[in-house]
Amino acid sequence: MTYITPLRSAVCIAALFVGGAAQADVTAAQVWEDWKSQMGLYGENGVTIGAEEQSGDTLTVRDLALEMDDGETSFAATMGDITLTELGDGTVSVTMAESYPLVITGDDGVVVTLQVSQSNLEMIVSGDPEAMNYAISADRYGIELVDVVDGDVTFTGDASLMANDMSGTYTTTGDELRNLTYDMDIASLDFLVDVQIPGADGEYITASGKYDNMSMQADMVMPMDVDYDNPDDMFAKGFSVEGGYSIDSTAAVFDINADGDQVAGSASTGPANLEGVFNSQTVGYDTTVSDLAVSLTTSDLPFPVDISMAEYGIGFQMPVGKSDEVADLGLSINLIDLAVNDMIWDMFDPGSVLPRDPATIQLDIAGKGKALFDMLDPEQAAAMNNADMPFELENMSLNTLRVALAGALMTGTGEFTFDNTDLETFDGMPRPEGDAIVEVSGLNKLMDNLVAMGLVPEDQIMGGRMMLGMFARTTGDDQLETKIEVNGEGHVLVNGQRMR
Repeated sequence: MTYITPLRSAVCIAALFVGGAAQADVTAAQVWEDWKSQMGLYGENGVTIGAEEQSGDTLTVRDLALEMDDGETSFAATMGDITLTELGDGTVSVTMAESYPLVITGDDGVVVTLQVSQSNLEMIVSGDPEAMNYAISADRYGIELVDVVDGDVTFTGDASLMANDMSGTYTTTGDELRNLTYDMDIASLDFLVDVQIPGADGEYITASGKYDNMSMQADMVMPMDVDYDNPDDMFAKGFSVEGGYSIDSTAAVFDINADGDQVAGSASTGPANLEGVFNSQTVGYDTTVSDLAVSLTTSDLPFPVDISMAEYGIGFQMPVGKSDEVADLGLSINLIDLAVNDMIWDMFDPGSVLPRDPATIQLDIAGKGKALFDMLDPEQAAAMNNADMPFELENMSLNTLRVALAGALMTGTGEFTFDNTDLETFDGMPRPEGDAIVEVSGLNKLMDNLVAMGLVPEDQIMGGRMMLGMFARTTGDDQLETKIEVNGEGHVLVNGQRMR
């Protein structure tokens, strides 16, 4: 059974009831007309309405049901009654049932039934047709597993994801291109899994956890005339999203017994955040997690495993749309103070030869460049693959390089510019000009330790030392430095000695 397709369907229905209500005018009838236009994405036969009843300032929609089938998975939601009430102050209140089922059926016959619940959900729409403001709040909003039926086997258990004390706002503008800005706060997000694996002898999966103080923000542009099964079509018609989330802390515990193996433990983090941008011109994201800690026991190892990290982060940015203007690009990796317990160290260093200080890997590369093709356009894919240079670099800087491991430390910086008119000097690559410096300390001691541990033969270490002598110069006690330069004539120099 394919699970990505049901997820996409769930996202579509969520967008309908958020984006649709947000487009409401000041009357209940106008709200509902806009909802019906949004529901066109489910196809001509995808929407069933029992009745529409207008009474004074209230419009009631009876027995609303939605259904979608993409050939692999069908998705059905029985929404029940929806009430739209004019509040007399230019706003409209939208009320839905406190719970309703979602049924997902795969082409293999597996049926998954979920239950959406929404306690004290309040929706208020204000503004005007050109700029609608939508406010939402709920004591509790979530989704729970009812059961999974596969032939004559019924799989049940507790599985849920619940948002507590949720509040936020949406602002929408536009028609064919709908601009949506949202800001949502959730006091806590709880998840729970407690299931017995059907057909297994006492095997189970249990897990629970909490995300505290979660905030989400985004600016989106959503084309209305788009094929949601074709992502390329979405970007060609103007789809874009820029936003992210932040979390104060997370904590989870788990215990899994499956396929003859068992693993149990806990995980936690401090503050975490993610920011991203995705459109036809730029793809980028930046995520950081602080105070990561994982502790577990497993039947595969006779001792517990403890892993901690002061900070984990990764970032990436790249222009993907054809343009005459250069744009920012870069890559960053931060693995700061990675530490494991002594029992893991003892597996390969029982004599404690190596220093057991926390390890750090940091890399920050930034520059400017431009795409010569629209990389998300499949019609340009063939031309891009046949091009000598589908991308044009202007400059690139090594802002940070820091690797600290087992008593050795390597750092580096550098900066290069690129001449895109010269693709001959470096065999099809634009000619660089600039320099980089790499410094290493404690490397000889590390090599001695590897020999003492028996991990590397001494003759191989001797070969490594000879190579270092060719490309690095000594600057102090067990300190080495290498400077690589590329001059305007395309000459490559290492520590002042021409190598090319």
